[in-house]
Amino acid sequence: MPLQFSGSNRIPSSSDGQVRLMTKVAHMYHEQGIRQAEIAAALHVSQARVSRLLKKAAEVGIVRTIVVVSQGVHTDLESALETKYGLLEANVVDVEGTEQDILSALGSAGAAYLETTLTGGERIGISSWSQTLLSVVDRMRPFKSPGADEVIQLVGGIGVASVQAQANRLLGELAQLIGASPTFVPAPGLVGNPRIRKSLLEDPAMDSVAQAWESLTLAMVGIGSLQPSQLLQESGNAIAIEDQEKLLAGGAVGDVCHRFFTASGDLVVSDLDSRIVGISADTYRSIPRRIGVAGGERKHDAIRAAIAGGWVNVLLTDVATARALLK
Repeated sequence: MPLQFSGSNRIPSSSDGQVRLMTKVAHMYHEQGIRQAEIAAALHVSQARVSRLLKKAAEVGIVRTIVVVSQGVHTDLESALETKYGLLEANVVDVEGTEQDILSALGSAGAAYLETTLTGGERIGISSWSQTLLSVVDRMRPFKSPGADEVIQLVGGIGVASVQAQANRLLGELAQLIGASPTFVPAPGLVGNPRIRKSLLEDPAMDSVAQAWESLTLAMVGIGSLQPSQLLQESGNAIAIEDQEKLLAGGAVGDVCHRFFTASGDLVVSDLDSRIVGISADTYRSIPRRIGVAGGERKHDAIRAAIAGGWVNVLLTDVATARALLK
């Protein structure tokens, strides 16, 4: 934050001599970079008086602090989003272009966000089938000290072998980079019927995962539109066309961890919920910090709904999406 020197502006004071001395001291210190002890010697006053004069110069407006916003930083949009939607934090990325351009930029922003906010002790939940979160992990650097205790999958990570490796890499590499222990969900994200799900959840390994979900302090998720991403489609965990049609009829516009919601953010109740092997909607929304990383025109409605329904309370997104959310 640079300092603005008022110069010849007349500042109310007890005497013009006092104003002149304050102005001279402020100019020497802030503009010329002279140390307080040297100013005291040059003006034949005590260093304590120099310190008092500098403090008074700031109080009466001879010296003013101004904030210069760096190019590419959108604090105005971020503040507006936080105010309008009650977000804990908004991070607007200076990027426009194709979905791939936005994906890459959000990956870098997500990596920087984790590197600057994880200070240790967190228990982090991660959605399994997110191209955006893969982009985040690909751009992260190893932490010098542990940033979290544990990283836990929020929804089943087993799928088609060629794609499952990416879900495992997402969790495993993130845990390794931040110095945490990984906990995988030993099941698919979506199964054929409720009986299979019930059987899986009764397994001791799944029971321990379910208990871990209860103690999460942070979640980082992608926000899906009704049309599944390419990664999800290829995994074998995507919603079938007939299920998509039912969800559409129920007003669904997007999802977080396979929990679909309407434009107002309300959960769409369907038989699909009884086939999802993942964190429940209520348990998920009780996590204190829920970070959504998403952008692009295709996801505007889903992102707006995710915020409205409390599915995310921290948002990392692109400039165009931020402006669309504020309209």
